[in-house]
Amino acid sequence: MTNPWFFLVIAGLLEVGWAIGLKYTQGFSKPMPSVLTVIAMIASFYFLSQALKTIPVGTGYAVWTGIGAVGTAILGIILFAESTALPRLLCIGLIVAGIAGLKLFSPG
Repeated sequence: MTNPWFFLVIAGLLEVGWAIGLKYTQGFSKPMPSVLTVIAMIASFYFLSQALKTIPVGTGYAVWTGIGAVGTAILGIILFAESTALPRLLCIGLIVAGIAGLKLFSPG
């Protein structure tokens, strides 16, 4: 059986994909970005559901959204020139610390 944490990381990365994809759909008015975004959404939920077979739901959901938040924030900086203000980066670092803590202190 595949490691449920692997499924959770894949789900989180796909969440980053669909969150960034939403920007490119322009309100779902662009067909190709819209289709790719919906596929990423479905795949993200699928992998999350597989991970939650073993990982507690509170932990899994928090890690999933944390990976999505951090990844989306980083890509926002790279792709859209979003702020790199120190307080913002420190807050992103706190999310990373929370994800690491949940992994370290969670069963599965």
